[in-house]
Amino acid sequence: MRRRLAGVVLVLLASALVACGQTETVRESPVVVASAPPDTPPGARTAPDAAVRITVVTHGEASSKFWAVVRNGVEAAAREQDAVVSYRAPEVYSVERMTTMIRQAVQGKPDGLVVSLPDPAALVPAVRRAVRAGVPVITINSGADEALRLGVQAHVGQPELRAGRLAGRRLARLGVRRALCINQQVGNTGLDARCRGLSEAMREAGGRSLVLGVDDQDPSTPGRIANALSSGTVDGILAMNSNTALQSADAIRAAGREGDVTVGAFDLVPEVLEAILSGRIEFTVDQQPFLQGYWPVAMLAQRARYGLMPSQRQLVPTGPNFVTKENAAQALELTSASIR
Repeated sequence: MRRRLAGVVLVLLASALVACGQTETVRESPVVVASAPPDTPPGARTAPDAAVRITVVTHGEASSKFWAVVRNGVEAAAREQDAVVSYRAPEVYSVERMTTMIRQAVQGKPDGLVVSLPDPAALVPAVRRAVRAGVPVITINSGADEALRLGVQAHVGQPELRAGRLAGRRLARLGVRRALCINQQVGNTGLDARCRGLSEAMREAGGRSLVLGVDDQDPSTPGRIANALSSGTVDGILAMNSNTALQSADAIRAAGREGDVTVGAFDLVPEVLEAILSGRIEFTVDQQPFLQGYWPVAMLAQRARYGLMPSQRQLVPTGPNFVTKENAAQALELTSASIR
């Protein structure tokens, strides 16, 4: 098949949680989008190699290794599908900026729109307007329950309440009864759901859990976690991302609680996997961010060209998958390729 596209036209990815002061821009040659003949069925384009334009709007910060993997999935799907993808995120976490970006994307009439939902209540109006404007929307990452009520094509991500519950049950099987949920963004629907799942699992086991809100970019955070451990009552931690997982492991060492506090985590970076192999962290939950970037672009491209869409109006789960000492080495190899 002759390729008409050079690749991704524009990628703009910046910090969502902290301002890093950097914006990466990649520009390539422009693409002329072919128009469909009058007899083309609704939702289908003219030919397999016709140009497809997709916009991705997320809240992922540029420095985040997690969102780098999401972006890698987006770019892989864009290359394979010959799709023109614009990846956008606010410089500093802001649902107001995300709302503006979604509105601007809809005005451009793309063939598809991918949106993360860190705060569904704030972003619902923008997503609903996109759907009403006839733009096919797939949501990713958090906010699955809310998204599927908006008429989006699908939600690609991890059912967060279930993930938190399963992670909590794993901690309970390891003997944890008094757990801390380390949440770096209280108010994020997905993270809050994970903490609720942990709480449910602890209650099932006859224990309890508390939420400790932190700033995972603040160097004082390990000290705050160590202070929470100083009473000696906490025997487990569930960290909501890789930063807080490593900070928790450091805090346990600083508090002199090594061997007394069990740590579980979410997401993969090499340092967390190495900590699992060394025994400082028991497990981490892989929600497969590569697929959260890859699948929506591939699905929307197939919808634009052929009118195909699997699992319409449903959750397409990417997790939870547990990485432990038994399979951490394999995952570690794949992190260098930004796949795990």
